[in-house]
Amino acid sequence: MYRFLLSRQWVILTLIMLALIPTMIELGFWQLHRHEHKVALNQVISDSLSAKPVPAESLTAPGQAVEHDDLYRRVTAKGTFDTADEVVVRRRTNSDEEVGFHVLTPFVLDDGRVLMVNRGWIPADGAQTEFPKVPAPARGETTVTGRLMADETSGGSGIKDVSGLPDRMVMLINSEQQAKALGKQVLGGYIDLTAPEPKGDVPELIGAPNHSDIGPHMAYAVQWWLFAAGVPVGFVVLVRRERRDREEAAAAEAESTPTTEPATV
Repeated sequence: MYRFLLSRQWVILTLIMLALIPTMIELGFWQLHRHEHKVALNQVISDSLSAKPVPAESLTAPGQAVEHDDLYRRVTAKGTFDTADEVVVRRRTNSDEEVGFHVLTPFVLDDGRVLMVNRGWIPADGAQTEFPKVPAPARGETTVTGRLMADETSGGSGIKDVSGLPDRMVMLINSEQQAKALGKQVLGGYIDLTAPEPKGDVPELIGAPNHSDIGPHMAYAVQWWLFAAGVPVGFVVLVRRERRDREEAAAAEAESTPTTEPATV
């Protein structure tokens, strides 16, 4: 009755089905983990933004990676901006998706160590290969406040770290790279400046991250699991249809075969 399942075509189809089910289940769990990661990150952002600012030196140090639970934590630092070693970060967009630069300025602390400060976004007035006009930061000793961020990497950001860039231009905000360029001790990570606000609203400060959206990952997880459940159901439907078609074909063949009558004497 079901001997056709031993045919080459049906064996291959069965093997494909057996491979699809665990693959789809695993894809569902992958999306579930992404959902859980997003929810946890949103909680970290919410807790960090609502916490009182603390000194940046208490959460990071030269050569030290920013801890996950300290991401977006509001921090303060006291020192002076070093515009002589200021660089711009290429191909960054603002809230209106306009392409320009982020302004990355070393902030020299009282003890001589450096905190990298992302002062915000400026438009590209000319070509992306030309160093733009950058508004000056506050002069003299200043206290800054910002959100603590982890060093950017190509793997984490998806941004290719292109070599051979024009002078004073970078692709990534990375404290290790800046430490090598400056020849100084640079605190791990950097901050997105929130205060003092620039005069004339330029550079445009980086907006606070959205921590209310959990994304579609849970829906995708359920979708993959429904697909996994649907595969065996679809397989059974195909098998029953194949059996029915074969039985109907056999019956039709039997009806069309003439019956041989016995010879008379």
